[in-house]
Amino acid sequence: MNIHLKALDVGKLETDALCVFVGFENLSFLSNLDSKLSGALFSVAKKESFSGKRDQKLTLSTNGRIGAYKVFLFGLGRSDEFEPIILKLAVAQAVKEVKKIHGTNCVIELPFVFLKKYPVSTLVQSVTEALYLSTYSFDKYKKKKENDKSLQDGTIHVSPPQLSAAEVAVKKGTILAKASCMARDLVNEPSQICTPTYLAKIALEIAKKNPKIIRVKILEKEDAEKFGMGAYLGVAKGSTEPPKFIHLTYTPKRSKGKIALVGKGITFDTGGVSLKSAEHMETMKLDMAGAATVLSVFAYLTQLEIPYTVSGIIAACENMPSGSAIKPGDIVTSANGKTIEVLNTDAEGRLTLADAFSYVIKIVKPEYLIDLATLTGACMVALGQDITGLWSNNKKLQDELMKAAKETGEKVWPMPLEKDYKELIESGVADVKNIQTGRYGGAITAALFLQEFVDSVSWAHLDIAGPSFAEKETPLTPKGGTGFGVRLLLTFLGQF
Repeated sequence: MNIHLKALDVGKLETDALCVFVGFENLSFLSNLDSKLSGALFSVAKKESFSGKRDQKLTLSTNGRIGAYKVFLFGLGRSDEFEPIILKLAVAQAVKEVKKIHGTNCVIELPFVFLKKYPVSTLVQSVTEALYLSTYSFDKYKKKKENDKSLQDGTIHVSPPQLSAAEVAVKKGTILAKASCMARDLVNEPSQICTPTYLAKIALEIAKKNPKIIRVKILEKEDAEKFGMGAYLGVAKGSTEPPKFIHLTYTPKRSKGKIALVGKGITFDTGGVSLKSAEHMETMKLDMAGAATVLSVFAYLTQLEIPYTVSGIIAACENMPSGSAIKPGDIVTSANGKTIEVLNTDAEGRLTLADAFSYVIKIVKPEYLIDLATLTGACMVALGQDITGLWSNNKKLQDELMKAAKETGEKVWPMPLEKDYKELIESGVADVKNIQTGRYGGAITAALFLQEFVDSVSWAHLDIAGPSFAEKETPLTPKGGTGFGVRLLLTFLGQF
């Protein structure tokens, strides 16, 4: 996708589709366009009762009266209810309509009525992100079709005074969207390609492209053993794929402090000896979505001039059953010395994160620690497939993450670190056990387990089990990896 900005008369722009976004009962600003179309626009709108209500759509053939082949109108609803995510979803709908007419380019007419509520930069960035995200596809393993037309160019129409702000917005929107698409690619890769070694290779490539401000260290199995990572290596030992512990560091010229990002990196999760059901197991390549988010953030971090020293930590491995695999009832010792009774080998992500946290506390010593993990099905039971659960021991950190999520349109909901539930992860033979007693509260007890390894650091845990992978196509993503959390974190890091 290529994004352009034009300040010419919209009627003169040659395009397959002119996509106009309007607010409720606010069609009057289209009088000039209606005049160029000989009154056809308002006539058809009246006939089809198009008033700009949210999700309304109107299609009009121009018959050569303007430069566009087709005109599409999309309703955004009432001004007092408008948010940027509504525009993003409408742009995604527009992309779908352009694809139906086999268009390769389109022009976007911004909903200028909403400039009283949001600056033009917000609207332009929203359109830019939506164009990239809604045209994404993962088809590298498909045979290429001859003469396969796709939407390749999107032009955003602005007025001359808006050009400068719009250019900055297109740049930022492009960075956020491309970073999200990178995470999607990583999650969508089959697990025989996306191994721990592959993730380490990606990390090395990121550092190689930015040698002055990003460095990387890969801890091999022997290094992890020396550090005492018994929990992480306990998970890894069932697989023939070697584990890779990845530590990326971004250092700006002037740093406001240290932030650590930890991404769960199980490149395939069978459940281990506590084997998962065969149904849908193919989707368990998604269990490294947290790692994909961290890597994608680092790939684009340098372009946003983030003012923090940021560490990216990934304890990458597979969770496989074998004669050497960890078993229910085993006890492992984490890097901070705490012992863990393993009652379910399918609760492995928290074991790898425990050692990742211990490493961060001892080596990185950050002010803030944020982890992203496809951690529990229990979070999906509580919040559904579209909403991430957020646990934090720091109100400011939680509020800033929520603010960034609202800005990017990624749904996050605060959850409790209920102290009374700690007894549910108490073990009779070790310091803690890796699953709770009983059936309930699994997402909360998983967060409480992680809290055992953060010490006094300000910490936030994002359980992205639901929104990291789309089981069916949505307006902004096809089936598969969604790239959830990438735009959220980059936005958070830029404004924290």
